[in-house]
Amino acid sequence: MPYSEPDRLPLSPRELEVLGLLVDGLSNKQIAARLFISPITVKTHIKHILEKLDVSDRTEAAVKAVRTNLV
Repeated sequence: MPYSEPDRLPLSPRELEVLGLLVDGLSNKQIAARLFISPITVKTHIKHILEKLDVSDRTEAAVKAVRTNLV
């Protein structure tokens, strides 16, 4: 079932950006360069994304994001 707009609210706009790039297969370093943020900030965003999506790794996050049309 796709996420509705209220379901997206737990993820910030920046987290959605990071998740989209994660789905595209970019590394933390590549995401950081694309968004002009530090790799440590990317790591923090990904940690929050994993917690909010209730998944254990970035692959699960990407799969869940695609299957639910989150990105």
